[in-house]
Amino acid sequence: MEKSYTLTMCILMVHQIDAAFWQEWEMFFLPGGIQGFLIFNILIIPVVLFGYKQVLLKTSKSTKYSYFCAGLGLFTFTIHTVFYLLGNNQFTLPLSALLIILCLPAAIWQIVQTRGQAHAEQAV
Repeated sequence: MEKSYTLTMCILMVHQIDAAFWQEWEMFFLPGGIQGFLIFNILIIPVVLFGYKQVLLKTSKSTKYSYFCAGLGLFTFTIHTVFYLLGNNQFTLPLSALLIILCLPAAIWQIVQTRGQAHAEQAV
């Protein structure tokens, strides 16, 4: 679960760096522009990092945080795919698109790993 969480988390964080370049707040009509975007990241990044700590320490909350991180990956892939299909021209550079595409397999792998960990914990 640790490796899959690390992968998903890193993809999401690099995507957020890229999102600043693409001015993602305009795409989502986020109030406050860059300030709203920064507030979102100020709130979400500590949660993802705290979740990573829970996974590393194998706490009882680790699976919940892992599912949350994987959910962010699935949401990122889904929402950006929908925007792309609707004709949005942001995130069209090769690495920008690749980061979004990679959110899907990373999140799926993380869900599989998390389910395996949860089942192993229940068996004990």
